[in-house]
Amino acid sequence: MKASTLCLLPLLLIGRMVLAADAPAVTAFVDVNVIPMDGEREMPRQTVIVRDGLIDTIGPVADVPVPAEALRIDGSGTRYLMPGLADMHTHLASAEDGALYLAGGVTTVLQMGGEGRIEPIPMLRSMLRNAPAPQVFFALMVDGPEPLSGGWPLHSVDEARFVVQVAKERQYDFIKVYNGLSPEQFDALVDEGNRLGLAVIGHGVRSVGLPEGLHRGQVMVAHGEEFYYTVFGNEPQSRERMAEVAREVAGTGAYVTPNLSFQEAIDRQWGKPDVRRQMFSDPRVDFLAPMTRFMWATPRRNYARLPGDGITAQLEFLKQFTKAMAEAGVPLLAGTDTPLVPGLLPGSGLVDEILLLEDAGLSRYDALVTATRNPGEFLAKFVPTAQPVGTVTTGFRADLLLVEGNPLQSLDTLRAPLGVMVGGQWRTADELAAALEQNRQTLEPILNDAFRL
Repeated sequence: MKASTLCLLPLLLIGRMVLAADAPAVTAFVDVNVIPMDGEREMPRQTVIVRDGLIDTIGPVADVPVPAEALRIDGSGTRYLMPGLADMHTHLASAEDGALYLAGGVTTVLQMGGEGRIEPIPMLRSMLRNAPAPQVFFALMVDGPEPLSGGWPLHSVDEARFVVQVAKERQYDFIKVYNGLSPEQFDALVDEGNRLGLAVIGHGVRSVGLPEGLHRGQVMVAHGEEFYYTVFGNEPQSRERMAEVAREVAGTGAYVTPNLSFQEAIDRQWGKPDVRRQMFSDPRVDFLAPMTRFMWATPRRNYARLPGDGITAQLEFLKQFTKAMAEAGVPLLAGTDTPLVPGLLPGSGLVDEILLLEDAGLSRYDALVTATRNPGEFLAKFVPTAQPVGTVTTGFRADLLLVEGNPLQSLDTLRAPLGVMVGGQWRTADELAAALEQNRQTLEPILNDAFRL
């Protein structure tokens, strides 16, 4: 495939995507059990009325009349309605991958940058408006003068202030810092971000360190492993030391995205070509965007070729540190870093993350909080224009997930949503499957053998 054709792929696909139908003004979830996520509780046999994209009414089924004009969704007294899930670390770059997030129950994502330029973001926003996709918040990634990340390279303090101004003008929501910034650049980004309302999130800047960067104004760390590389010096530490660091992080009020699924997916295929091939044979890979498939096939992403024992010890330490942070009161955010690691799929990868958080020692409820209430609180705190999300609450944006079983009893029920509502637009599992299949059929004649994994 010619490079020129690749550049046109997003534009070619806009007109062929399954477009969102006009959302009905009123939707009623009738006789449904509600998991509101404002506390560890269940509200049985409720009717939830959604009006003009917002949650309008919640009450017992016997007490809430259903408007005649409403689209009725049957809860059967056995189904569960909960907030849509949020993936707070993605590199979503296409409408195709956006449909996968939505089909997996993800109604909000934080796109963490890496494009290195401003231009792609307005085009991506336009594409996602015309396709089944979650709502997206954007971070502009910045790095030092020799970026390892694809982020915007900064050479001075003045450039640091300038890039925040440009990000504000282009309607970014956050500034994402990467490893190579100087302390002066970091401080300028925080200061200018505070002035313009763009909070600083991202990596542990090596010249500043962690938790020091949090004391200086960074409000979220995008990987738990950043603590491993900075404050822990690339070595597992005692439980006492982990607890000490966790308490200091909690004292700053900053959020942390453990991102265990990213580490686990790498470790699972490290030195194991057979496992990598099994990952690539997953039928859901056929629904990925062309550039995602191409990226997965590159040598840089071939972790199966790496020698040694993998990163199992590091992963186990990060699970322990994640538990220590939870116990210290650090607000945690679920995030996957999808689709950067082969085998970790948009949408379903977030369920992998939630299950890993449970495996790390969090309760099911607390694991769910990281993908619902905490992201909602984080966005409300740092993006003043964001509609409230994250709990089933009257007045909140209607981003909702309908599942067959009680997620507080088994998180596996998140694997097969019955339907997803984003911004008041309801789509059944069958409708989402049809959207994915149409994407696949559209891509099939376009892709040649070079893009097949």
